[in-house]
Amino acid sequence: MYITQHTDYALRALIYLGTNDDRLVTIQEIAERFDVSRNHLMKVVNALIRAGFVEGVRGKGGGLRLARAPREIGVGDVLRQMEPGMDLVECFADGCQCILDPSCRLKVALSDALAAFLKVLDGKTLADLLGKSEHAILKFHPLPG
Repeated sequence: MYITQHTDYALRALIYLGTNDDRLVTIQEIAERFDVSRNHLMKVVNALIRAGFVEGVRGKGGGLRLARAPREIGVGDVLRQMEPGMDLVECFADGCQCILDPSCRLKVALSDALAAFLKVLDGKTLADLLGKSEHAILKFHPLPG
């Protein structure tokens, strides 16, 4: 299965927020840290806010933070919210024109594979993605002075 760039950025943003949970974080900071488009990331963050994963604080000194504890943010939930569709092939969608549908065994196998993929991600939370290496790489440490 192919995860879109939108979902990839969403997961990276959540990991960054999870490793910097002691302060507000800006979109610009996340974009610079991952070397991604600020404009694209802004769309991603807005989707995360609408989905209830992230909270945006407006005004001077504002920024972003997780709206829930990392252990309460399921990776499978994030994927389902961010991905525009989970149709691996045409026959997953309405209006399929394939002559093999609805008795296609490939469709059944792909459906089973998608279910297994989502089951694994449903067993993971953002907390599971926040290991020592993520903290070492992503934790913001202000310069002294």
